[in-house]
Order: sequence, then structure tokens, then C-alpha cells
Amino acid sequence: MKPIVECFFDEATFTASYLVKEPEGRSCAIIDPVLDFDYASGRTSHSSADKLLARVREENLQVEWILDTHAHADHLSAAHFLRKELGCKIGIGAQITQVQKTFAQIYNESDQVPQDGRQFDHLFADGETFSIGKLSVQVMHTPGHTPACLTYVIGDAAFVGDTLFMPDYGSARCDFPGGSAETLYHSVQRIFALPEETRLFVGHDYKAPGRDEYRWESTVAEEKAHNIHLGNHRSLADFVALRQKRDATLAMPKLILPALQVNIRAGELPPKEDNGVAYLRIPLNAV
Repeated sequence: MKPIVECFFDEATFTASYLVKEPEGRSCAIIDPVLDFDYASGRTSHSSADKLLARVREENLQVEWILDTHAHADHLSAAHFLRKELGCKIGIGAQITQVQKTFAQIYNESDQVPQDGRQFDHLFADGETFSIGKLSVQVMHTPGHTPACLTYVIGDAAFVGDTLFMPDYGSARCDFPGGSAETLYHSVQRIFALPEETRLFVGHDYKAPGRDEYRWESTVAEEKAHNIHLGNHRSLADFVALRQKRDATLAMPKLILPALQVNIRAGELPPKEDNGVAYLRIPLNAV
């Protein structure tokens, strides 16, 4: 079955969020929604998520799932906000517990942040299947960028998060805690084993040099033939060398510290303190 896919692109974080609908019926899912955050003022807002809500209400859709592909380092997740608005469930990969343990220690919040994934409604295992209305979803564990990365295969479409980008931009960095270029290579080979006509929807786009427009959809065939990091049968050794050399030149994402503190909580902000204000911690010289 071919799902109807609509992208909601957040240019501030270069994030592609998706509304995925069954072709006949009202059931749908939201993948990787963005909670707007202005670092300078410390203010959150819901303009990006409100666009998704408006489409859901305009088409009288029934959102069954909010699906995060991983705990994002470049934007805050709007999963918690949308769950409150829509009454749906939040799903993420089972290895989120590993990410929670790592970052709860970094933020010195091990006694405040449960590290068993209870903030999410379901932790998906590799190979697990579930439904969105009449759409069948297969879960693929595709780590490397982070230990908890998932690809959701929904009909003829696969939502790969940050594992792959558009062919002219390549692949995700692998230098975050728990990341591994070798592991990412093997994860991508699983994606490349899908039927070549499978539509691939990426989590971000940054406009590769020479390209004027944002893009977020390719196919397995396109990525296998033309991905500048992994295409054309690149070997494991060549990819690991390329990825590690490139990662050594990259600065940390601007929002990594606020984002992960929120995203290991399924998008919920830290609890308010006795003055009625919630605070984010910024660990110094720790990442």
C-alpha cells in the first residue's frame, strides 16, 4: 500500500517532519515533529507543530502515532505537545534507554530522569510491526548516528531519520556518544536491501552545494547509485575513513544541549521549579 506523505519543512532547523496518511481512510502518523525554540530568549513556541495540527483538523484525520526516529540533537521534539493535543501515542526505538542513561549523566539528572523509556508510550524493537489504520509498518533498527535510530518502513516508503540524507549530501555524522561509522555503514546496507523503488524520506536537508531548493525524498535506487558517501558500492573501510575525517571537522549542533535534555523526556520540558519557571541545564566542557 502506498501511503500519502506530506512534508512540513522547518527551515530554522532544516528538519523534515512528516504527516503519513493511509490512502483511503482517516488514520495517520506524525514523524519527527519540531518544537520551536529560540535559544537567545529561552522561549518555546508551537508554530511548526501548529501547522501539523491545522492539517490534521482540516482533513479530519485520526493521528494514531507520533513517531520519533531517534533522540534528535538539532531540534526539540514536539511529541509531548502533540500527544496532549491529539491523545495519541509516542513511539521511539528501544535503545532510547541507552541514550537516556548517557545524557542523564551528562546533565547530572540521573535521579530526576527515568532511564527506562517510560516517557514514551512504546519502545519499538528491531523487526517489530504495527499498523496505522490499514497501513502496515515495519521497524528497522538502523543505528550508527545514535544507538537508538530507527527507520520506519510504511508501505512503499521508508523514513530514515538522520541515517541518510539526499544523495548529494551523503550521510549522518557518527561522533555523538554511542555513534559508530562502521555501524552506520551496516545500517545503510539494510536500507539499500529494500526494493529499489522504495521512497526514502530523510530527516534533514541542508541544500548541497550547487542546489537551490530543499529536497527530502529520494529512492533506494538513487541512493545506491549516487549517494556521495555510501553509493556506488563504497567499501566499509573507505566509508569509515571518509566519515571519521569529516566528523573531525564538524562543530556541535547549535541546539544539542537543550535538545537532548528535552528529547530524552519525549519532548517534555523539565519540571518547573518553585518559582514556576522551568530551566534547562547547560553542562560546561562536558560534550
